[in-house]
Amino acid sequence: MADFTLTGLRVVQAVVDTGSFTAAADALGYTQSAVSRQVAAMEAAAGAPLFVRGARGVAPSPAGMVLARRAAAVINEIDAVGADLAGLHDHLTGRVVVAAFPAATAVLVPRALARLRDEHPGLIVELGEASSPTQLRQLRAHRIDIAVIGVGPDLPAYDFEGLSRELLLDGRLLLAVPANHRFAGRGTIPVTELRDEAWIIGKGLRDDPQFGAWPTLDHPRVAHAAREWPTRLGLVAAGLGIAVLPEIAAAAVPHGVRTVQVDDPAWLGRAVVAVTIRDRAPEVTATVEALRHEALRLRAARHSAVPGKDAEAAT
Repeated sequence: MADFTLTGLRVVQAVVDTGSFTAAADALGYTQSAVSRQVAAMEAAAGAPLFVRGARGVAPSPAGMVLARRAAAVINEIDAVGADLAGLHDHLTGRVVVAAFPAATAVLVPRALARLRDEHPGLIVELGEASSPTQLRQLRAHRIDIAVIGVGPDLPAYDFEGLSRELLLDGRLLLAVPANHRFAGRGTIPVTELRDEAWIIGKGLRDDPQFGAWPTLDHPRVAHAAREWPTRLGLVAAGLGIAVLPEIAAAAVPHGVRTVQVDDPAWLGRAVVAVTIRDRAPEVTATVEALRHEALRLRAARHSAVPGKDAEAAT
């Protein structure tokens, strides 16, 4: 019996995942003939056909399904070995404490932490959640190493003396609306159409900035105020009002909620920044780089997203 090979197993897995030899070749950077040769070698090792050819591509045979399932486990273990070995050469260790405002902890910061886990397995990262003013106080008191905060003309003028700031994302705001709302399915809403809406707003400590109604709207009608984002978005999903949603958290909204943009020339925007002390340690710099990388991915996804898409489909 011929031997199974790691390359052959990867090819078989790719063909199962993509449904065709051509797509598997594209995904792996191989020629189609190379994929065919590897599949033939794995069929020889298995002693049975691995795929059933059809007009719309290929489907795994019973033997192919068994091999693909085992191949996935083998490939995952081999990849894990590679990551472990890479970690032996990664001398970045230590502990970093990252804090962020709640909307940033929904998507951006968790993805950055996952990246750090893979790239720097010796690094211990702790996560905190706090308002922007609280984070800056904690940073100056050396209780945290990185503060992920929101800044903008409609927010407090924070004191950054002696601190370093790095832009992560421009802070566009969206509307979160019920799936059956008259705004749902529309890409952009003129700000003039927001006057008569019922709003779900944030509630917190007196000095903590909160997401209220649309920033340039005078005398909004507030239906409910809630401290936590899941509660606010749950109220939206139930049809009890609409809410302002920072785009940084758009990928985490629940079923039954849609997001739309607002055309408002009077609103000047916000930004999400990472704030550290100026003389920061290498592990802090690596964490900021992970935040920047994931912010770039969010920005790229934003530009390719379809406006008005159901939140469930977007996640």
